[in-house]
Amino acid sequence: MIRGLQRAGSGTGVGDEPESTVARLRLAILYNPELQASLRQTAEAADTESARGLADLMDNTAVLLLREQAGWRFGMYEVWTGSLQKAEGQFDAWMTETRSEFVETYRHFEGKEVVQAGYQPKAEPDGRYILVTLLLAVSGGLPPIPTPLRREGARQALMALASSSPTNTLAAYVAWTPEASGEALTEQELLMGWPRLELL
Repeated sequence: MIRGLQRAGSGTGVGDEPESTVARLRLAILYNPELQASLRQTAEAADTESARGLADLMDNTAVLLLREQAGWRFGMYEVWTGSLQKAEGQFDAWMTETRSEFVETYRHFEGKEVVQAGYQPKAEPDGRYILVTLLLAVSGGLPPIPTPLRREGARQALMALASSSPTNTLAAYVAWTPEASGEALTEQELLMGWPRLELL
């Protein structure tokens, strides 16, 4: 889900561009069919065409993930800070990278939903994880997060992303894989596909 940063930045002169922040949080969580279904329901209900809708999306996704703290196993958090113009490029780069990492079986983009027809879930006996990625761009900054990430850092990162509001949200994107019901990643798939994940 994304809203163009250029719309949020309209009317801002080149010489007075505010500082912007782009943050990306990844959480690998023990597979839970209820969480998988709730993420889909949250995505379907999201207003992807307004800053309020995107801020609400972050809040609602953070609530779902905070309820699953017992299942958190791996995570990763990264932050970029710079001008609004460069933030758009950074957000797009991270979103493109994230989208390239898995098969998109469902997408809700600027009010339009796309479902991959005929996709057959590949349920593996060793499947154990869902990987959720939250990507957010805001004007201004976000609260600092301790490193190494660990469980408390992941919790603080979620709270930081949820602190966004309609007045400072520029763009947002939420993704999870596998998205198809009943499908989960094996630990080997998880660590080979996302080697920078840290053990929480």
